Amino acid sequence: MWMVSMYLSSMLFLLSGSLSCLFFSLMCLKSGQAWFIEWELLSLNSSSVVMTLILDWMSFMFLGFVMFISSMVLYYSGEYMAGDNNMNRFMYLVLAFVMSMGFLIISPNLISILLGWDGLGLVSYALVIYYQNEKSANAGMLTALSNRVGDVAILLAISLFFSLGGWNFLFYVDNLPSMNMNGLLCGLVVLAAMTKSAQIPFSAWLPAAMAAPTPVSALVHSSTLVTAGVYLLIRFSPALEGRLSQSVLLLLSSLTMFMAGLGANFEYDLKKIIALSTLSQLGVMMSILSLGYADLAFFHLLAHALFKALLFMCAGAVIHSVKDYQDIRMMGGLVYHMPLTEMCMNLANLAFCGTPFLAGFYSKDMILEVAFMSPINMISFLLHALATGLTVCYTMRLVYYTLSENFNLGNLYSINDEGKIMTNPMIGLSVGAVFGGASLAWLIFPCPYMICMSPFFKMLALIVSVIGGVIGYMLNLNAVNYQLNSLNSYELVVFGGSMWFMPFLSTYGLSKGFLKSGETYQKVGDMGWSEFYGGQGTYSFIMTSSKSLQTLQDNSMKVYMLSFLLWLIVLLFIVI
Repeated sequence: MWMVSMYLSSMLFLLSGSLSCLFFSLMCLKSGQAWFIEWELLSLNSSSVVMTLILDWMSFMFLGFVMFISSMVLYYSGEYMAGDNNMNRFMYLVLAFVMSMGFLIISPNLISILLGWDGLGLVSYALVIYYQNEKSANAGMLTALSNRVGDVAILLAISLFFSLGGWNFLFYVDNLPSMNMNGLLCGLVVLAAMTKSAQIPFSAWLPAAMAAPTPVSALVHSSTLVTAGVYLLIRFSPALEGRLSQSVLLLLSSLTMFMAGLGANFEYDLKKIIALSTLSQLGVMMSILSLGYADLAFFHLLAHALFKALLFMCAGAVIHSVKDYQDIRMMGGLVYHMPLTEMCMNLANLAFCGTPFLAGFYSKDMILEVAFMSPINMISFLLHALATGLTVCYTMRLVYYTLSENFNLGNLYSINDEGKIMTNPMIGLSVGAVFGGASLAWLIFPCPYMICMSPFFKMLALIVSVIGGVIGYMLNLNAVNYQLNSLNSYELVVFGGSMWFMPFLSTYGLSKGFLKSGETYQKVGDMGWSEFYGGQGTYSFIMTSSKSLQTLQDNSMKVYMLSFLLWLIVLLFIVI
């Protein structure tokens, strides 16, 4: 009874909080008001250490979306985690995760933002290692250590802010471009955001974090942990104008989009495919941020959160039904057995591809058009176009393997849509995936963007999407019916399908040198020369010396006569 009330009461509490936040967001948008609340904790060399909250339309809206998705995820967990012995612990961890994200959203102060920033890192580690096995432990350690790089960058940024006289960065971001230290400060903030949002070269932890339970994946990879870096840069965006860090971020985010899209086309793990799709969309957000359009990045962040949470929930329901398999080759023909789940999954896939008039279309299409209008170089332009095509390509591949192929599971199975607790939140998020984009576009952009481009560039996003979709479906149709030709270029397949070797470079690549030098030091030092001249050597020397002295003091006539003879020889040498 306590378990039932736990997920239900959490859902009601978060849903009411979400509706309140969205109401206040609309009020702030209408009136143009914002609340800035500050408590001074102590004063240090004329710099005040304060706990600060910013309550404006952006923080209210983002908080409302986070709480809405969290309420759906917690309700969904009521059935998904029903067989778990530690369900209460799981619920409390997810609530702690949501609370940390809330602190991060409403903190415009680099010191108070650490409450949410470090809280997210700590609780995400606890959730990734929730299923206590070696794979989860490795994934959790990779996640925690990757995020620690960003934590150190934030701490260094705090020390640099000390010279400005305060840590409320909202007061300084507009004036930072004119200051000398802006380059280093912006570089540190961009580094922190890149680790949290898993941009190259910190991308390896995001697919590894799939070791967590699927409801956690729905929350983490839609609206919380991975979007924290994007949100921080949205708040910092005026300070990035015209800086080197902006150009570096554009290149790395474009490469991340392309790398994730390429990797997802070779992946067979359902959850990892969706994780790589998240990585691709984070690259889209970061790239438009680096071009200076923070409002578009925020728009895509919210629209993406709706359909990505829906996609993970559908994937969780599928995995739950097909005897906990995650390999998409073991699925197929599920549309006949789980029509409601597959309808929601298809809806999320279509929204994700930017199908006209669904949630993803309004944000993604506008981002691509604005990027094509911007003065970007040819590499970034090509990476944007290719990543868009690859997105539809791996989505159609997923549709082929799960929806339309022959049924590949064994004879003994029970696949259905009867779990109301799991399907009800999907229907709620499906409404968001259909109407969310249009509603947000009307709210956030009262004045439309002026798009002026040639018909070819206007149609380019649609053209590459159609080409990508056809290639994605037909190639996999071929791969099933004919000999697999990709093995002829095995090295390229491994390179493309393993995220450009980043999981290896981030783990074994970093630790190999240190472990090897440590082994050498232990052999040569601890167990070698330092033993010879250190503890064991000293012990051996003292023991030998004491034995010799003991022999001399044994009142032996032979020893006395020998020593007398030696003294005579010495005296003779002196005299001569």
